[in-house]
Amino acid sequence: MADDETKRDEETTEGSEEPRDAGPVAEGSDEPTPAGPVAEDDSSSSQAAGEEPSSTPPAGEASAEAAGEAPAAEAPEDEPSADTPAPEAEEASEESAASAGKAKAEKKDVIPGADLEPIAVEPEGPELSAEEKARLEAEEEEKARREAELASSDEPASRAPAKMESGARYLATGKRKRSIARVTLLPGNGKIEVNKRSLEEFFPRPLHQTMARQPLTVSGYEGNVDVRVRVHGGGISGQAGAVRHGIARALTEIDPELRGDLKRRGFLTRDARVKERRKAGLKKARKRPQFSKR
Repeated sequence: MADDETKRDEETTEGSEEPRDAGPVAEGSDEPTPAGPVAEDDSSSSQAAGEEPSSTPPAGEASAEAAGEAPAAEAPEDEPSADTPAPEAEEASEESAASAGKAKAEKKDVIPGADLEPIAVEPEGPELSAEEKARLEAEEEEKARREAELASSDEPASRAPAKMESGARYLATGKRKRSIARVTLLPGNGKIEVNKRSLEEFFPRPLHQTMARQPLTVSGYEGNVDVRVRVHGGGISGQAGAVRHGIARALTEIDPELRGDLKRRGFLTRDARVKERRKAGLKKARKRPQFSKR
């Protein structure tokens, strides 16, 4: 038994004296570095003893430095990275955003299409038949003929106007269709007033102005008397005819000899032609719907 124990002790001592494999040797260093497990034991023992760890770099780092591979340079803290925007870029982006906001506000304030010029579009009415076109042309020709007759009939009178006493007033009533005009003639300088307005203001169309002045022009009293008229009822054309009728009647009160001349021209005739009223069930006064058997 004692011999067996002595053999075992010799074997253990012989095994402990065997050299261990050294770790990788760094270039430029003659001493081999201890193996991995031994280095771990040394570091643990030094830490337990309170000694500071060595600042020597590991073998892998030393070999990399020796091979000429430079470590990656750390980026300085002051220099901005590629991800962070530069201050100039930030200012430019703020200015562009502000300009875009102003443009949007201007677009909201401005009415779309306000700068466009309006185009006059005539309303498209129903196409007129040949009969209706002929009727309209005939009405226009009749209107032109009447205006020509009015212009030609305004010949100055050969007689001198009669003398009128100062303060004299001559009243007459004129009628046309549904219009009634009360006319007053006074000595004056030819001023005509209709419903407290001038003749040009009350009758803007020259045709109606000429129609109202006809009796004065024919008799030669234009510019010698003032005319005051109160007219109501009917339309603008009927009122002009009523004023002419009333002035002609008032002139016969001043000079009875003018009656024949005014009568011949038709100024004293009461023109009572009124548009006939529409009846129930008819389209117009006498036009009725077309009868359909089927």
